[in-house]
Amino acid sequence: MADAHAKHHDYHLVDPSAWPIIGSVAAFLLAVGLISWMHKLYAAAPLVFAAGALGVLYTMIGWWRDVINEAERKGDHTRVVQISHRYGMILFIASEVMFFVAWFWAYFSTALFPADLHHIARTELFGGVWPPKGIETFDPWHLPLLNTLILLTSGTTVTWAHHALLHDDREGLKWGLICTIALGLTFTAVQAYEYSHAAFHYSGHIYGATFFMATGFHGAHVIIGSVFLIVCLARAYAGHFTPKHHLGFEFAAWYWHFVDVVWLFLFACIYVWGSGPHVPGAGGH
Repeated sequence: MADAHAKHHDYHLVDPSAWPIIGSVAAFLLAVGLISWMHKLYAAAPLVFAAGALGVLYTMIGWWRDVINEAERKGDHTRVVQISHRYGMILFIASEVMFFVAWFWAYFSTALFPADLHHIARTELFGGVWPPKGIETFDPWHLPLLNTLILLTSGTTVTWAHHALLHDDREGLKWGLICTIALGLTFTAVQAYEYSHAAFHYSGHIYGATFFMATGFHGAHVIIGSVFLIVCLARAYAGHFTPKHHLGFEFAAWYWHFVDVVWLFLFACIYVWGSGPHVPGAGGH
């Protein structure tokens, strides 16, 4: 009788879980609370936002814990299941690529045609040039270049950690992750400093809106990637990951390299190509 429930295949049939519904409700509360707070619709909006944020955090911790248990204790992540997971991560990163394509599209739609005859208002708003008249852009060879070097260096340290893991070098794995996390947090701090010294704002014109949406969402992805790597570091100290079974770390490395590549496009297109004639003392100094 016990044999009736035995597993005779390499596939993973996911156990019933409450995390999808809990995460959905929490994300809904977070979005409603944030939007209501921004528009000052009611006094309890910050509390709704806080409840949603805590719910999302609780879901992340609980769901990650369950997936880790599936991999480490139950042995559910067979080679066949790992292939499916890889396809899933590839599709997820592809969707993220298209997400950023949308912001680049919005940027280039106006940057390439600031005096489009079919959009007469553009000439009035931008003065027929890009960047629009009156906008003081960042010097791309100052803080943006520093952040580019920081992020590129972090790409090499996460690769170091990966190669160390493949050679069963646990100390190299840990130090590679520590260096990558430190560089990621440094990038976030430098970007926050840069934003605080911007000579333009999000509202009022398309340049500020496209700049902060594109670079801001990338910054959010750096923070998410840093959390991803912090979880991997905790798992490395817990003795998880082997040279042949380390999907969690592998996906974190893929995600981090994706973040690196997106930044290179942002730096080249928005900071360098779209900077216009730089005025000494303008934003970024």
